[in-house]
Amino acid sequence: MLVCTIGIIMGLANGTQAKTLTIYSGRNEKLIGPLIEKAKRDLGLDIKIRYGKTAQLAAALLEEGKNSRVDLFIAQDAGALGVVEQKHLALKIPSKLLNKVNYRFRSPRGRWLGISGRVRTIDYNTKLVNKKDLPNSIWELTKPQWRDKVGWAPTNGSFQSFITGMTVLEGKQKTLQWLRAMRANGVKRYSKNTPIINALGRGEIHLGLVNHYYLERFKENSPDFPVEHHYTRQCPGAMVNVAGVAIMKTTDQQKDVEALIYYLLKPASQDYFAQKTYEYPLALGAGTFAKQIPLEQLNPPSINLSNLSDLGTTLELLQQAGVL
Repeated sequence: MLVCTIGIIMGLANGTQAKTLTIYSGRNEKLIGPLIEKAKRDLGLDIKIRYGKTAQLAAALLEEGKNSRVDLFIAQDAGALGVVEQKHLALKIPSKLLNKVNYRFRSPRGRWLGISGRVRTIDYNTKLVNKKDLPNSIWELTKPQWRDKVGWAPTNGSFQSFITGMTVLEGKQKTLQWLRAMRANGVKRYSKNTPIINALGRGEIHLGLVNHYYLERFKENSPDFPVEHHYTRQCPGAMVNVAGVAIMKTTDQQKDVEALIYYLLKPASQDYFAQKTYEYPLALGAGTFAKQIPLEQLNPPSINLSNLSDLGTTLELLQQAGVL
């Protein structure tokens, strides 16, 4: 990999024009843009990025097919990576890169690789909920004690990935029953995760189904914000999803793409995800954000994240339950 990087730099020094790496990124520019800009400088790469919603970019890649000019796909969740894998659009990633990440957070077939992790949590208002009363699983949220006290964001991508995971783990019927029971129990609907955290802080709801890192952003400016994480164990509500990458078969710059992936897995880059976006670094041996529970101490369900690709079934279930 060092040879690859040196080759790029020497090519620039000799006056040859480096090719442009084209990336589709479902990761928000504010989150990953600064790191990509640093990679451009450090690796001497010319990089062009199209930002957008992960699902929309995955659909664009499917439509473009062999005519695509994309070298690397950066996705916000594993489901979209599973789609490009299943449609045979992604190259196998070299084992020297795959082996830098725990097997749970990469494709079993080696066609995609997680770069950072996001944990599903039940966040709660510490002034309204006693720790001893917190639910042991998401299944308990349908009990009368939580009527009108829970918030979710059914149109949000991370929530839909969570429901897809529930379907993979528990089946469509049980998932549909849970969705209907939650609706009957007065669950409150929000547009996305941030309004849920706001509502928790105001005491509008007692519990909220979110990804872990949103609360950290609130606490950065308001350390006394009265909301904390609650981690369930071995249920769909404890799922760990990933933001990751897939090398597209249409690339003619595979070595440069590999150099960029290697860069994203370096300690400094993994530390960026921990300290700036409050996600979980996934490279083996990487540290975490100081206030986070280490990944190895969490107890998520065992799931092949490539199987989160069936968003169509999830949308059908949400519609059948009257949630969308």
